[in-house]
Amino acid sequence: MLQQVMTAPGKIEFREIETPVPKAGEVLIRIMKIGVCGSDIHVWHGKHPFTSYPVTQGHEVSGEIAALGAGVESLEVGQKVTIQPQVVCGKCYPCRHGKYNLCETLKVMGFQTTGVASEYFAVDAAKVTPLPQEMSFDEGAMIEPLAVAVHAVRKFGDMQGMRVAVLGAGPIGILVAQAAKGMGAESVLITDISDLRLEKARQCGVDFCVNTREADFGEALVSSFGPDKADVIYDCAGNNVTMGQAIRCARKGSTIILVAVFAGMAEVDLAVLNDHELDLNTTMMYRNEDYLEAIELVRAGKVDLKPLISKHFAFRDYAEAYRYIDENRETTMKVIIDVQA
Repeated sequence: MLQQVMTAPGKIEFREIETPVPKAGEVLIRIMKIGVCGSDIHVWHGKHPFTSYPVTQGHEVSGEIAALGAGVESLEVGQKVTIQPQVVCGKCYPCRHGKYNLCETLKVMGFQTTGVASEYFAVDAAKVTPLPQEMSFDEGAMIEPLAVAVHAVRKFGDMQGMRVAVLGAGPIGILVAQAAKGMGAESVLITDISDLRLEKARQCGVDFCVNTREADFGEALVSSFGPDKADVIYDCAGNNVTMGQAIRCARKGSTIILVAVFAGMAEVDLAVLNDHELDLNTTMMYRNEDYLEAIELVRAGKVDLKPLISKHFAFRDYAEAYRYIDENRETTMKVIIDVQA
């Protein structure tokens, strides 16, 4: 079979290797689609702090089961599936208490261990999540980022009737906005400085879409939700400007949740955070229940993934896909790699 390998930043090779045979408890998956994420781009540029080379990438994935290893009875050949890419120890305190997304020795496929960018991939059956047969492989490859959004929404708690603000209308921001609405939020505001990204958010049903180059975030909160503003603000941009906006404009006693990863040390006004008794929380990846909820939101038509797909590339055009993203950062949402011709 063919396997992608990034041998160094900006250098991708394809190697012919033996198709794996699933061991006991494993599943062999015929990989269909792979989504490209921002972290993959960091690896491409040699700027991911926790990835060394060579590395086979790919962690947003859909496929179909090609073979079952001995003892696997809960899955079937031909079934559509996705994969949860975390590799955890199962023994540390977070793992023992159900928070394996915070494993002390967490590895992620495509970064610290082999990713799915190959024609076939053998994986522990416990990491395989079935998809509805009517779900497209494109949508299946986007369940992983949607699970990130679902986990972030769950971090707040009961979303029923809440008013939600999202800073940053990239793929994760729009998915957080959709997930919040799908999980019961009364209304959602999203902000960005790109009209194209905000138009994508409108296509996905977000209630209020505001360009903060043209409007003040605090005023947008009031015009969208009234004087009580938002119950929770999600920072999906992850920079000093957006976190500063959130702290400055949040309703006193409300909640801010950081979803994005800061590129460097943050400079934020902790005095205002303290004086306004704001809850500043964070969120990290996902767990199985988030995958299941993500799949149900798509199945029920509460989240629309299709408007977020910008372009497809053939498997052997992996490097071209990265170059395209670099050259079209402002207009690109989600790029999909078609592994099977």
